[in-house]
This record gives sequence, structure tokens and C-alpha cells, in this order.
Amino acid sequence: MTHNPDRHFWFVTGSQHLYGPEVLTTVGEHAADLVRRLNARDATIAPLLAKEVVTTPEQILSVCLAANADPACLGVVVWMHTFSPAKMWIQGLRQLQKPLCHLHTQFNAEIPWDRIDMDFMNLNQSAHGDRELGFMMSRMRRNRKVIVGHWQSPSVQRQLNIWSRVALGWRALQTLKVARVGDNMRQVAVTEGDKVEAQLRFGFSVNGYDTSDVLKHREGISPQALRDLLETYESAYTLAPGLQKGGAQRASLEEAARIELALRAFLEEGGFGAFTDTFENLGEFAQLPGLAVQRLMADGYGFGAEGDWKTAALLYSMKVMAQGLEGGTSFMEDYTYHFGPERSLVLGAHMLEICPSIASHTPSCEIHPLGIGGKADPVRLVFDSLPGPALNASLVDMGNRFRLIVNEVESVVPEQALPKLPVARVLWAPKPNLEVAATAWILAGGAHHTVYTQALTTDYLEDLADMAGIEIQVIDAETRLRDFKQHLNTQEVYYHLFQRGY
Repeated sequence: MTHNPDRHFWFVTGSQHLYGPEVLTTVGEHAADLVRRLNARDATIAPLLAKEVVTTPEQILSVCLAANADPACLGVVVWMHTFSPAKMWIQGLRQLQKPLCHLHTQFNAEIPWDRIDMDFMNLNQSAHGDRELGFMMSRMRRNRKVIVGHWQSPSVQRQLNIWSRVALGWRALQTLKVARVGDNMRQVAVTEGDKVEAQLRFGFSVNGYDTSDVLKHREGISPQALRDLLETYESAYTLAPGLQKGGAQRASLEEAARIELALRAFLEEGGFGAFTDTFENLGEFAQLPGLAVQRLMADGYGFGAEGDWKTAALLYSMKVMAQGLEGGTSFMEDYTYHFGPERSLVLGAHMLEICPSIASHTPSCEIHPLGIGGKADPVRLVFDSLPGPALNASLVDMGNRFRLIVNEVESVVPEQALPKLPVARVLWAPKPNLEVAATAWILAGGAHHTVYTQALTTDYLEDLADMAGIEIQVIDAETRLRDFKQHLNTQEVYYHLFQRGY
């Protein structure tokens, strides 16, 4: 999947007429230079566009309305170069619907000790100009990202890049269509949820389809398309002997290829960016889609097993954020534990559907019995994941609000080989440890399905929660259960009192 490269962020600089035309000219020049140099360093995933310096309530309202109306505008970065009385910003901020970043910086990095005078002070007033705007945005309960530091510093540029990537992922959610192929797994609670409220909160739509809606696309599969895809499998993966040309199970690989071609055609025709399926509603599928789902995720599609549309949407958004970054992002499930004498570990896997973007080596394409679903043995990719820092994220519906739960983990190399485990897998140590992390996760209501990523950090998910206006609970090396439980209780009270704004 590709995402529209013709996107940008508006950079809006605030001032006022009090300082005269020369100061305003200099302010505009500084803003243009700042934007030019940030763009040269790819500080944001799409370019910044320097807009005219705003000095009146009318200008501010106009630029905010124009940002809303510009489909290419992913978000707005604001900076007060001088003092800009914040009552001027009320109407504009009321109307602004795009993600907002407040960059608290100044053009110069250091005080020019030997020549600083009142002219310099009047020109460079970000230290209190941004605080004035900060008060108004807090007074208005306006969600925004605040970044503090000199704009040339790597830390500031890193935070800008993170925010901009999240804004791109947020935009992707606004038009996302999730196809639910079949219903959710029967009697399972966490894969359910309020799809109407999700569309109001996040923008994405979720609708149901039958397996026949997918499989009707088998009819249009040409022999050449099938041959081409089989050649792709042969070149990209290590095929098990039975799946190779002339192998006893070659027909199963051909069927997996037909499923992939049909599923791709269905998703492309419907404009879907994410989808779900369930082994309890496979219809005329000859085998549970394993290889097809894995490859579609690798191409950027979101996926959730057993009808888990919330995880499918979250995965899609996180893949959009992570494009071009090192490390993969995948659908995941906490499957089984290793309670070791020194540390306890989690083995993450699923029946079949783990994205090869997290593979540590060329995946092996294999076929094995599944023992569930009542269909033919499915083809899948088998691999271990790379070691290193990662996180698991879960989006759950708490009834009166959505909650995003994040657990930072450290992926490790398996202590021994897993020759009889015929699925892709990851082994990780949760932070601060399994006992605390699992307790906190369960107390927070975290799902057994997650999005696992080595490309994104908690910072991205915090920015996403801010943009969506939802609760976030983070489990990391500093988590203490007493404090965590207290925070959960506080959030219950907060969202009970302010349900209309959640």
C-alpha cells in the first residue's frame, strides 16, 4: 500500500502589530528560515509550509479554517515568536480540527550577552509569548503536543518527527474502512465493541462481509497471475519440500495463492485498509488464510483475528506511522509463559497470522495441521523475531470510553530451538517484569490481541491518544502496582465526570 506523498503541515507564527512593520518582517523571515532548515533535515514526515505571520483574531480564524479545508494539511504547528495576546486565538482554536503542535522555541539558541538590548528583547519573546498561548489552550482544554527546546536540536526534531508521523497515522484513520469478514469469535468479549462510537472518535468505519464476498474474486484469477505469485513465494521464502514444485502438498500452496489473490482483489475493490476474519466462519475457504494475511500485513494492511476490528485499525494506523523506520509491526497475541528462575518471559504468537516484517531471517513457508477451524491444513510463514526493544499496544472499549494500553518489552532470542512449533513467534521480557506487567495489564482490561512493534516507541502512542482524546495507560520499567491501580481509579472518576468530552 502507498500513502499520498502530497501532504504537508502548516507552520503558523503568532505576533501582533504593537512592534511595528520591521519586527513583523523579521519575524516572517525567521519563520521562513526555520521552516526551510527543518525541511532540509526531514524533521517532519511531510514538509512544513510557512504561512503568513498572524497578528489579528481575524487572521488567526482564517488560517485555522483554511487548514481545516485543505485536504493536504495533516496538522498545524504554532509558534509565538513574540507576544501574541491569546484572546486573539480563541475563535481560531475553537474551529481548528487538525492535529495541533505547540512548538515552544526561539530563533536564536543563546543570549548574545555583549549586544542584547530592548530591541532584541522585543523581537525574541517566545519565552512568555508561548506561555500566554499555552494558558489559553489549557483554559480551552485543547489537546495538543507541546515541544520545548531549540528548533535545531536533535531532541526537538525527533519529537516533531514523531508527532508528524502520528498525525499521518491519525489522518489515515479518518478514511479507513475495515472489512469484517465473518463475525467475531463466538462468546469472546474483547473483540466486540461500539463500532458507531469508534467511527465518531477515530473516523474509521467497520462493516461486515461474508466469505463469499471474498471468494467470488477467485473467478477472475488468471493462470499467469497464479504462476507469478507462486514464483514470488519461491524467491522470497524457503519452501518446505512438500510445497515445492512436484511436492506432495503443492496444491495447498496453490490454494493459498488463490486465497491471497482473491483477498487482495476484495480489499482493493472495496478500498479497505484493514480486515478481520475468524476460524469459526470460514465458509468456502479451503484453509484458514495464513500466508495471505501475513503477506498483506507486510504490505501495510491492518489485521485482527477472530473479528478483532479494533486491533486491525490500530495496526493499520501504526504501520502508517512506522513507514520508512527500522523494525517491523505486527498483529500479536500473548500465547504462553516461561516462568524462569531468573526472569519470566512471554512467547507471543498466533495460529498463523504474524507479520514477516518482524522476522529475523528469511521465513520458511510450511504447511502443518491446525487442529481448529475444521478446514484443510493451512500454509503459513514460520520464523523467529529480532531481539531488541519493542512494545505491545491494545485498544479496548471500556463502555464509556476507549482505553489504549501499552507495555514496553524487550524481545530476546529464544533460549532453545523450537523445532516443533510451526508458527511465527516472538519471545519477550515485559517491563518491569512479567508479574507486575501482567497484573497491570489485566487490571487495565488489556486484550489478549495486541499490536507488536519494534519500529515505534511509547511516545507515538501517547501522541495518538492525545489526538484521539482517549485514555492511555503505560506499563514500563517505572510501573508500580500501587500507583498504577490508583491511576486507574482516578481515570474512572475523570471519565465519569467528563464523559461528553472523552
